[in-house]
Amino acid sequence: MATTDQPSLPESMKAQFLDAFNTPYALRSVPIPTLSSSHDILIKVDAASYCHTDAVLAAGQMQPNPPSLPHIGCHEFAGTIVALSDGASSSFKIGDRVGVPGRSSHPCGTCFECAAGPTPDDPDADPPGYSVHCTDCLNNGISGPGGFREYAVVDSRQIAIAPDSLAAVDTAVLMCAGVTIFNALKRCALKPGQRVGIIGCGGGLGHLGLQFATKMGLRVVGVDNADAPLQLARDLATPARIVDARVEDANTVAIQLGKEDGKQDRGDMGLDSVIILPESQKGFDYGVGLLRNHGRCVVVSFPEKGFHVSARDIVFRDISIVGSLVGSNKTMRETLQFAAEHNVKAVMKTFPLSRLNDLVTEYHKGEGGKLVVDMALPD
Repeated sequence: MATTDQPSLPESMKAQFLDAFNTPYALRSVPIPTLSSSHDILIKVDAASYCHTDAVLAAGQMQPNPPSLPHIGCHEFAGTIVALSDGASSSFKIGDRVGVPGRSSHPCGTCFECAAGPTPDDPDADPPGYSVHCTDCLNNGISGPGGFREYAVVDSRQIAIAPDSLAAVDTAVLMCAGVTIFNALKRCALKPGQRVGIIGCGGGLGHLGLQFATKMGLRVVGVDNADAPLQLARDLATPARIVDARVEDANTVAIQLGKEDGKQDRGDMGLDSVIILPESQKGFDYGVGLLRNHGRCVVVSFPEKGFHVSARDIVFRDISIVGSLVGSNKTMRETLQFAAEHNVKAVMKTFPLSRLNDLVTEYHKGEGGKLVVDMALPD
C-alpha cells in the first residue's frame, strides 16, 4: 500500500504508554505502526505537545467514553512524512513537515456532519466528505493512539503542511491549543477595534489567544488569578490589558472600560465578547460580568459538573452563550499561516520523550505556557 520511495525505517520505536489511569507513563519499545487505510500516512514524530485534555484523560475523567488501555496520548503533534498510502492526498510527499491535530482520523464521510460542508452559519467547515465533528471518527491521542511515540500513522485528510518559519515544537502546539483558541476568537464574531476578554490568559490557549487577538486588531483584556500565569501574560508585551481577578472585580473593570470608550450607561460598558478557558465557575462568572449587554460568551472548557448559567444574564442582558471545540482543517491551515505571518509562538518548556513524566509533574505546577516533547532532545 505504501509508495516505494520511502526511506528505510527501523524495526521498532519507543512510545510512552498509559497503562492505568492515575499512574505514570511507561516507556517501552514496540513495532512501528503500519498503514491500514488508503488515506494513511506514516510520519516520524518530531514534537508532541501536552494539553489539558491529556491530563483529564490520564485521570480517567474522559467520560462517557474513556480510551481503552494501554493508551498512547497526545492529540497535538508535528512530524515528517516517511511513507504514504497509494490513496493519500497528492498534496503531500515524503519529507514534508506536517502538523497533526487529534480530530478527525478515518471519518465516516457519510454522517450529517461529514455531508454538510460549508453553510452560512459555518462558512469555515471543510468540504463535504470530511468533518472534524464526524460522529464516527477516531481522535488521535484520545480514542486512538497519539503522538507520544517516535512514529505515528495519521490520516492525510486531517493534516496540514507546516510553514517553513515554524519549527516542529511551534507547529505542534498550534494543532490543538492554537487552532482551538483561534477558532474561539472567530466565533466571537468581532471586528477590529472591538473588545474581547480571555479568561485564563496565562495558560496554553490563553497566552496564544492574547497574541492572536491583538494581531487581529482587537482590544484585549486578559484575566487570570495566579502569579506565574499573570507574569507570563505580562511578559508577552502585547497591548492587552492584563487583569488579576484576585484584585480587580469584573464590575469595576467593565466600568473602567466603558469610561475609556466614552459610555454613559452601565449596560453599554464592558466587553463585546469573552472566551472562557478555565474549568471554574468563578472564572465563568467573572467573564460574563465583564460583558456589556448583548455580549457573547464563548465557552471552550468543559468541567465535569458543567457551569451554572444565570437566566437573568440571558434574559435581561441578552447575553448569548456558545460553545467552541476545535476548528475545521480549513481553520487549522489559517491558524498556521496567521501564526507564521504574525510571529505568534507559544512560551514553552521542552522535554525529551523519555522524560514525559517530568513534563506531567511540571504541568501540575500550573505555571502557564505550553509543555512539549521535543524528539530532537537527547534522553
